[in-house]
Amino acid sequence: MLLLVLAVIQFTTILDFLIMMPLGPQYMRVMHISPGQFGFMVSVYAISAGIAGLVSGFVLDRFERRAALLTLYAGFGVGTLLCALAPSYETLTVARAVAGAFGGVTGALVLAIVGDVIPENRRGRAMGVVFTAFSLASVLGVPIGLALATKFSWHAPFFLLAAATAPVWFGTAAFIPKLQRPVYTKTQMLPHIRTLWLAPAHLRSFLFIALVTGSGFAVIPYISPYMVKNVGLTEAQLPYIYFVGGICTIFSMNFVGRAADKFGKSKVFKVAAIAAGGVSMLLTSLPRVPAPVAIGVTTLFMVGMSGRMVPAMAMMTSVVSRKERGGFMGVSSAVQHFASGLASFIGGLCLGQGPQGQITRYWVVGLVSVSFALSSIWLSRKLTMVEDL
Repeated sequence: MLLLVLAVIQFTTILDFLIMMPLGPQYMRVMHISPGQFGFMVSVYAISAGIAGLVSGFVLDRFERRAALLTLYAGFGVGTLLCALAPSYETLTVARAVAGAFGGVTGALVLAIVGDVIPENRRGRAMGVVFTAFSLASVLGVPIGLALATKFSWHAPFFLLAAATAPVWFGTAAFIPKLQRPVYTKTQMLPHIRTLWLAPAHLRSFLFIALVTGSGFAVIPYISPYMVKNVGLTEAQLPYIYFVGGICTIFSMNFVGRAADKFGKSKVFKVAAIAAGGVSMLLTSLPRVPAPVAIGVTTLFMVGMSGRMVPAMAMMTSVVSRKERGGFMGVSSAVQHFASGLASFIGGLCLGQGPQGQITRYWVVGLVSVSFALSSIWLSRKLTMVEDL
């Protein structure tokens, strides 16, 4: 039950982030904003989550996990409600920052709790269960959100999501036990923070997860426009990318998690990262093909990206002791959010536009993604696991 509750929490926080992207045309039409303004509204969530993650690294380990989770998730629910009530672009942008601050740290704390309560030899499978939330958000959440936005308005998905956080909060209070007392006093925090930020093992881990995250987000933001402008999909066919890919990753992530526990997380990560790199090059070089072929390639990409994230996050929870894990995962979350933003920016710098509006040099973005992936494979060999359960 604990893993189920944590997965539902992840589902709501991930959906809150995902639902913005396919609603772009409606926001631009209703709010009369430019693509650049919409892009900023999307990115402010990640920026806010990154800043909050850095701050949480200083204080999160002073609080008992369950109490911290309930507080953060309540803040996320309030932030989502503010998004639903926002009357303008400016107020929605501020509300997205609030939701991002609480949602980002909530996600990091969920992973820290998995690391606390699940033994290392079963942590890969547990991460697979929790990360299934991303697949379900893609398969169920995004289509439902789009349908509500189309029938009513862009406010509707946020009202539904805000309402859903209430029973999830009570479920968390009922099924998540008290997990850890505060382990650091105020006088102990400075040495803890110094270790958290400056320990070579931690720095290698942060760089590792930044490379893993950046490898995906150099490519991901530009998949939809490339599919429409270069490959030949219509905008009406784009939801199938989420639906089919999400269904496949539901099964693949659990399979990868079990394989990571059986064969070793590092070994499975290397295989998944190499496979994902190959698919990245295929996707970013894809010519005009029938829709089923295009959706098949994007599905392979999603399976590869999510497949390497499962063992990567299991490894991240294993490089620190339990008493440091909350702050460590908070900083890790911040690193991931900043890495996703930077990688997206780098990817955009690589792209060009043809005379008919088609995207050019996407294959260069693929090379950037592969270079990040290969670097993460090399760095994964430098990580040191700590067994504390």
